[in-house]
Amino acid sequence: MNKSHEVEYCNLELRFDRRQIQNLIRDLIQEGYSLYWSETDVYFLISVRSGRKLVKLRFQRMRNRYKIVGDYLIRDEKLSDLLEKLINDSRGHAVVKRFKDRQIVIESIMFGEIIRLVEVSGMEHRIIYQKKPFVTVEEVIQAFQSKRAEERASVLRFELDYELSVLHEAITEGRETDMAQSKERLQSLRTEMIQLEL
Repeated sequence: MNKSHEVEYCNLELRFDRRQIQNLIRDLIQEGYSLYWSETDVYFLISVRSGRKLVKLRFQRMRNRYKIVGDYLIRDEKLSDLLEKLINDSRGHAVVKRFKDRQIVIESIMFGEIIRLVEVSGMEHRIIYQKKPFVTVEEVIQAFQSKRAEERASVLRFELDYELSVLHEAITEGRETDMAQSKERLQSLRTEMIQLEL
């Protein structure tokens, strides 16, 4: 065990099924940990012996799924690797604080992916990494100001009217192929109307 290794897991939001808990138990046993588990109507509890410490992982039952609850301070590198694998596999959210040589590295994780990495040294902190948002504020403003949807909506209504008249003509003349093509076109117009919320 690396004595300088210390990781704190806070604000955990991990949800998973019973199989993932069983996989964690299997991985812990394969890594040579001494452990036992118990279950009540409310909790599934895994107690892991890590050196002289006993780490109790608590999983709250939520219908037929589970959610890990509590904050955990882990001083065992292999055990923290397994906990991070659990965060990643369940695509969970967490704040992970790594304590190293009078520094703290804080990772903000969402959906199993690091979105922000901050290094804290005394009173100073610096952002090492920050994931860019998928949509910027400027793009949202442009979308609200755009008239493209309104312009497309008026054209779409004309296309719909025209296609309905084509279908009517194909039905009255008994042209099966034209009817099928017209129905397909009407279906794609319908989908576009739903997307434009008409």
